[in-house]
Amino acid sequence: MRIAPSLLSADFTKIADAIAAIERGGADWVHVDVMDGHFVPNITWGPKIIGDLRKLTKLPFDVHLMISEPERYLHDFWEAGADGLTIHLEAGPHAQRTVTQIRQLGARAGIVLCPATPVAMLEDIIEDVDLVLIMSVNPGFGGQAFLPGSLKKLREARALINARNPRCLLEVDGGVGKENIAEVVAAGADTIVMGSSIFGTPDPAASIRELRALAARDGAGLP
Repeated sequence: MRIAPSLLSADFTKIADAIAAIERGGADWVHVDVMDGHFVPNITWGPKIIGDLRKLTKLPFDVHLMISEPERYLHDFWEAGADGLTIHLEAGPHAQRTVTQIRQLGARAGIVLCPATPVAMLEDIIEDVDLVLIMSVNPGFGGQAFLPGSLKKLREARALINARNPRCLLEVDGGVGKENIAEVVAAGADTIVMGSSIFGTPDPAASIRELRALAARDGAGLP
């Protein structure tokens, strides 16, 4: 299982300390949410900030593009240091072409589904992606509650991945914490994005270790 702390919930006045803490805790990736105020009702950061953050850690950057027309910015984010670029299926009509462009850059190509988008929409693109991200909240803001229907979506996505693209990763983002991490792993997720459950605690490093232990406590293994 991979844990990818989301910098959206970190204190940017102490960002170097925050990244050092998640490294100590054994984080696998750093999740970076890019928002444009158009596709989602919030604005975060662009390639310049990601390029500056890249100097602070060697952990892989999992860059989630919550933006319209993501194809226009792929090279900029990859050049800034993104190891993976994940786009929303809902962001435009040419998702297959966009994920192909991401893979041509040499980055991991991911596709995201918002809560109202059914897993069946992945049928025609599943073989072309390296990662599927199931949003378990509506994108745009951190600290939201987990949507219970996301467990069913994770199980459906896991079945599709196992049948047609077993190398593909299955990520979940939104409202995951101590109370439900074992459930989402049991439903098939192998990569967990968490923000406030890590950065909203007094000791992010200890929280990562505790969350990893809780995910495995009830025998929830990866498929």
